[in-house]
Amino acid sequence: MRLPAVLAVAGVVTLGLPASAVAAPAGQCANPSGTYTGEVPWGQRLVDPARLWPLTRGEGQLVAVIGTGVDGQNTQFAPGQLEGGAGTERSDCDGRGTIAAGIVGAQPDASTTFAGVAPGAHLLPIRYTEGSGSSTAGDGAGDPGALAGAIDKAVDRHASVVLIAVPAAFDSPALSGAVARARSEGAVVVSAASATQQGARSYPTATAGVLSVGSVNPAGEPVQTEAGDYVGVAAPGAELVSTSAGAGGAVAHRWPVTDPGLAAAYVAGVAALVRAYHPDLTGDQVVTRLELTAHRPGSGGHDPRLGWGVLDAYAAVSSTLPADVAPPGAVPAPGSAPAVVPAAAPARPASDVAAGTIALAGVALAAAAGVTVAAVRRARRRNWRPSRFTP
Repeated sequence: MRLPAVLAVAGVVTLGLPASAVAAPAGQCANPSGTYTGEVPWGQRLVDPARLWPLTRGEGQLVAVIGTGVDGQNTQFAPGQLEGGAGTERSDCDGRGTIAAGIVGAQPDASTTFAGVAPGAHLLPIRYTEGSGSSTAGDGAGDPGALAGAIDKAVDRHASVVLIAVPAAFDSPALSGAVARARSEGAVVVSAASATQQGARSYPTATAGVLSVGSVNPAGEPVQTEAGDYVGVAAPGAELVSTSAGAGGAVAHRWPVTDPGLAAAYVAGVAALVRAYHPDLTGDQVVTRLELTAHRPGSGGHDPRLGWGVLDAYAAVSSTLPADVAPPGAVPAPGSAPAVVPAAAPARPASDVAAGTIALAGVALAAAAGVTVAAVRRARRRNWRPSRFTP
């Protein structure tokens, strides 16, 4: 697998704390591990959002975080960043929604090395499950009918990215219909492959048109059980750091967290960056761009757990792609050009491109004029007699 060197460096500074589950134990609410001050978390180094912030921080994008709610008292979310109104939940006993929201959009803060992918984006916290039960898809997976209603709320609020932080164990006509409506409205629907039993599927992860996300550890190895031809890309899902519920008005974090479901939060954050930088793209075109620019698995093709490879945020935002480029795996048209043209630097404004074209044309005309003048002078010196040499 052609991955950045960060994946070859094992681990993250955990300050001696034991690995913790994501969901709070039954009858208890999530509590922070503290304020994280270790080295930049490996998942953040892999995605490297700060490299893209001069281009875009996700401004103008609304990311719906659908799951267990988001704790609005964690002050690493900016004032007003969490949208309110009917159907939103600014509390989160379970904790998974707050962790996912932090990965998407937590603000850079001097007290910590952790920051979210798209701090310019607004977040819409929607709770559809308390996360206290269990199912074949994973602990705390919710009811598909309730999840469908949550997606509809996100579409009604014009969310450009819909992150399913807690997928459901089963599909339903209502859920597939809600996904279809979201896509028709131009939203990118992102859901993690988080089923915990062999052969099981989570939903809408396995629904057509959803950007389905696998997860990797610092070594670049897949960590989730769920697999299938519907998995699109992979992202960090083990030994993570993020914002914690139960912060009580402070900057507080939970670490180290291993949960394949959280890989989708990294992808949702990058989707927000792509949408902000390429506002004319449809939701489906954003999905295609993320899949085409991913770091391919070792086989070079699709992997049932890694999809088309590990997320490459910089390439996803800055690469030049044809408007009608086909998704990976599609049969290319005869004579078609390469799909991805990596950009070494941010794209120049159209006015700069036009000016450069005019300048090159001027140089070419000047060169041609110089050749013509030289030829005329030689001919005059020979009294216009032909040269001894013929072409």
